[in-house]
Amino acid sequence: MAEPLIFAIPSKGRLKDQVEAWLADCGLPLTASGGARGYQGAIDGFDDVQVRLLSAADIAAALHAGEAHLGVTGEDLLRELGDDMEARIRLLRALGFGRADLVVAAPKSWIDVESMADVDDVAHLYLARTGRRLRVATKYMTQTRAFFARHGVADYRIVESSGATEGAPAAGAAELVVDITTSGATLAANSLKTVADGVILSSQAQLAASLGAPWDAAQMAACRRLLGIVEARGRGRTPVRPSPPSWPPARPPGPTASWSPPPTCSPPPRRWREPAWGRSASPIQPMSSNQPAPRPTHWRDRCVYDSDVKVKTFAASVVQLTGKSKNHPDARQIA
Repeated sequence: MAEPLIFAIPSKGRLKDQVEAWLADCGLPLTASGGARGYQGAIDGFDDVQVRLLSAADIAAALHAGEAHLGVTGEDLLRELGDDMEARIRLLRALGFGRADLVVAAPKSWIDVESMADVDDVAHLYLARTGRRLRVATKYMTQTRAFFARHGVADYRIVESSGATEGAPAAGAAELVVDITTSGATLAANSLKTVADGVILSSQAQLAASLGAPWDAAQMAACRRLLGIVEARGRGRTPVRPSPPSWPPARPPGPTASWSPPPTCSPPPRRWREPAWGRSASPIQPMSSNQPAPRPTHWRDRCVYDSDVKVKTFAASVVQLTGKSKNHPDARQIA
């Protein structure tokens, strides 16, 4: 029997409720095994998909290690995995919820500190006067180092925080903090302010796939089905601006006593169009051909086309990561 596709989702908190609501909105209701306290589940109609409920941080780690095929977690946790994140994980779709910003925050009493350039100046003065480097409390060490390096800030050291990062300056454990925030209320309650250009990442929940997981043809087919439904629902929620009618013609500008459409002006002929789901031949050509297929015009076909392109691109990344040539039987089976 083929191994199921492992789909990891958050096990608790507001993000869990939002993911379950998103799946239900896509027509993919989740059924948990073992009741409310169970950590495994299933999606109705997808017997080849096994749902695992993990913490948001464990989902990011499982995707990076190849222990899960698909997962939903915060982008901030995925980016924190290291510089090789894009080589190990493919972000498939931003889901529009779980939004938060990863920011650099300084005490409100530092009235002259408004930008990262000011932080650099303060770090130099702090080192010159005390002989110690400016302390930055955070649990996002990878992104903090990269962001400070981009802004040329070097005279600092990171103090690893396991929780309650906003309270580090008041406790005397650090001078600055780098933490995730949604509204800034917690920072303000602890007498902290966000540096003007100190937004490291605007994060949200992401549907992501692991490039290091052992993908086979059955798992790739299940992924394609899931993505097709998600893409169709996403396009259904995208507002479409209606185009102005082309008939009847607009009234000519300027004052006129009486006006009527020209006698040759008639409504465009209505042509019967066969429904997209009843056509005998699909307009989407195989992606393995030398020439890429044109993007269909009908919205139903576009949903299928876009999800298929996304899966094909992802499959090519899996083949490239595993080092198999495109003529290898496993590679042909996946692609």
